[in-house]
Order: sequence, then structure tokens, then C-alpha cells
Amino acid sequence: MFLSSSTVRTEHASRYLQQLCKHFRHKVPVEFAPEEGECRFPFGTARLRADDRQLTVEIEAPDGDRRARTQDVIEVHLLRFAFRENLGPMSWRESEA
Repeated sequence: MFLSSSTVRTEHASRYLQQLCKHFRHKVPVEFAPEEGECRFPFGTARLRADDRQLTVEIEAPDGDRRARTQDVIEVHLLRFAFRENLGPMSWRESEA
């Protein structure tokens, strides 16, 4: 399994988590609450956690290419939703399990 994680500092973490999950639920299976969510794409899974200071995203995928695709989908959409803030680019920490 190929893993990665990134943390973005923002006071609007819960808002962005909910926007991402509401957007993706029309296309893929999604479960979410104000402080955590999971988006299950065909190519990888993104788990999101929000608190009052940051949004943390953890990615799990079967290979490096699909991990990169999952990261890209989350990052592109997050930066689009958060256009009023300068959040990106996201810094991803990658590993294998």
C-alpha cells in the first residue's frame, strides 16, 4: 500500500472538508462529519480530519501512480475551494506499508 499525508494550516478546515466531501459524494462513495471524512475514489482513498487550526489529509492507494492521482485530485479541488487563502502547494509526506 502506498501512503501519503499532508497538513494545511487554516481556520476554515471543517468548511473545506465538508465542501470537498459534498462535492465528491456525487461521484464516489463518501462519508463525512464536520471534523472527519473519507472519499473512496476508484484509484485511492482520501481520509480528512479537521480541527480549529488545520486540515490533515491522508491518502492510501495500491501503487505510486494512483497515490499521485489521489493527491492531485484532493489538492486541485482544495486549492480551488480555498482560493481566498494561499494554502498551496501542498507538501506531501509519502511512504509505503
